[in-house]
Amino acid sequence: MSAYLTVIGECLVDVVQSETSAPKAHVGGSPFNVAVGLARLEHEVLFVGRHGEDEHGRMISRSLRAQGITSVLEPDAQPTSVAEATLDPTGQASYEFTLDWSLPSAEELEAACRRLAEQAHPGEHPPVELLHTGSIGAMLQPGAETVKQLIRDSREDATISYDPNYRPSIIPDRDAAREQAEVFIGLADVVQASTDDLDLLYPERSHEDTMRAWLEMGPALVVITRGASGAMALAGSGAVDQPAVPIEVADTVGAGDSFMAATLSMLRRLGLLGAARREELHAITRGQVEEVLAAAAQAAAITSSRFGAQPPTAEELDAALDAADVAVAAERAD
Repeated sequence: MSAYLTVIGECLVDVVQSETSAPKAHVGGSPFNVAVGLARLEHEVLFVGRHGEDEHGRMISRSLRAQGITSVLEPDAQPTSVAEATLDPTGQASYEFTLDWSLPSAEELEAACRRLAEQAHPGEHPPVELLHTGSIGAMLQPGAETVKQLIRDSREDATISYDPNYRPSIIPDRDAAREQAEVFIGLADVVQASTDDLDLLYPERSHEDTMRAWLEMGPALVVITRGASGAMALAGSGAVDQPAVPIEVADTVGAGDSFMAATLSMLRRLGLLGAARREELHAITRGQVEEVLAAAAQAAAITSSRFGAQPPTAEELDAALDAADVAVAAERAD
């Protein structure tokens, strides 16, 4: 039976500029990028995110169709959200946002997701194995409250994943943002954040202490990305460190989202997604975590090697993993 992976959160248009190039418009938003990453890794994806009937909204609609992603919401009369991204000389991006994040009720969204999945697979009643959220969509009201309710309602069927991707320019009250993030962490099975998130939300404690605190809130797996320093993960089976894959960086836009998409894709490959497998996910071994992080690091490297949020296809990721395996075997032979 077919199964869907669902992503709920913002989709917007990134207007990217730097000191050396003219502004360029790209469709983006962290949850949208995760949805694209999952679709390129050959998963069936439902995306729940609003956009308008304007030209930016039409860009989003075209992009969803091109990636084979099923959009749950039709365009509405409000303007499409926009993020202005400025790249520094190292390729790191900083953002300013113009946003609208209003949604139908959780019950309406759940019914729409179920209807679209069944239309695509008549008679199958395909399950939703995953519900991913994060970033602005899980912070900005009024939509964030709807997202929270949908997550609560979906836990009996789906694995829940969450990436805070905290933006203080949007939610300047750090205490409120931290409280909101911890509600979602308590509902999640898989949590990914960056060291920037941790430094902003918990400046008074170490990254490792935050990872341990988050794991105690209920997730099976906590992953922290560290940019050029790689990533680290914590599960009940222990801690795992993953070096970054050496790459010539074009920019880092969407790299963390590609990391998340590949993490979720690998967990599905390992048979660990879906609420019925929650116990198995909590029993994930260090070897399985290493396998997951190795794939996610390759995905992030591929994305960073090209301009814009362009995550790898399944073929590209498999080729990169095969090449890495060959390199390791040759090194051991020497």
